[in-house]
Amino acid sequence: MQAQSNRGGGAKPAAPLATGNESRGMWLGLVGVAIFSLTLPFTRIAVAELNPAFIAFGRAVVAGLCSLALLAWMKAPRPNAQQVRGLIITALGVVVGFPLFSSIAMRYVPASHGAVVVGLLPLATALFGALRFGERPSAGFWLAALAGSGIVIAFALRAGGGSFHLADFALFAAVVTAAMGYAEGGRLSQTMGGQQVIAWALVISLPVMTPVSLWLGWKYGVTASPASWVAFAYVSLFSMFIGFFFWYKGLALGGIARVGQVQLLQPVMTLLGAAAIAGEALDASNMLFALAVIAVVAVGRRMAVKR
Repeated sequence: MQAQSNRGGGAKPAAPLATGNESRGMWLGLVGVAIFSLTLPFTRIAVAELNPAFIAFGRAVVAGLCSLALLAWMKAPRPNAQQVRGLIITALGVVVGFPLFSSIAMRYVPASHGAVVVGLLPLATALFGALRFGERPSAGFWLAALAGSGIVIAFALRAGGGSFHLADFALFAAVVTAAMGYAEGGRLSQTMGGQQVIAWALVISLPVMTPVSLWLGWKYGVTASPASWVAFAYVSLFSMFIGFFFWYKGLALGGIARVGQVQLLQPVMTLLGAAAIAGEALDASNMLFALAVIAVVAVGRRMAVKR
């Protein structure tokens, strides 16, 4: 009887512990989203004077060199064969795909229009988490995700003039590749840790990224103003490196589908950043959209997600 009582009593703290991990994951994810939210405004500044492909590949080289130093300092063990496969998928998504496609798009459309990307990311990330890793969001969760995505897409289209451009094809490619990299990296973070996941993904990419970046710099030139190089430094160190420490740890703790919904706040942060950094227009009525997005995130946070 006593043994049964102990077993019953030992099972009860599981729910509060899971809830605590989800809450911590949401907060860590929010920090990551805040860092990522300035990526498009800074990319918009950088591509005004530097080649978009050079920015996409060059920032991976800078972050990859930082990763080498970090992994050496941590004395991190080498990933096994199965982890390497996941790291390659992660790298294709967040090291190659999203930086390249979003940089190309930012040459032709403003950062406010690029907010369409982050409007679709939460739903796409949840889809990858469900299809690849067995997460099973409830119907209520999907309704909240769809409602939130609809709000932020309408918000981004309104801010971007209500029309789509050819660059939107690049933006849609960016959202698919980013969601793939987010989901795969979030899964790997459960066993490797967020720092090691992004660091190893960048290091694996270095043998390809380095020669390509050198060639692009030689072909298109690297002469630019200090403002462009500051923007390049931000997307290299923060967007490509430091932001993922928080983001992948948050996904590992709180779940890919649930923490991915924090990205619904990213369009609001991006437009505020675009106004402050890139000088793009900001309408005060946009705050109404921000409140609506926050409300949807709060509703989605309460919906069940089986992991």
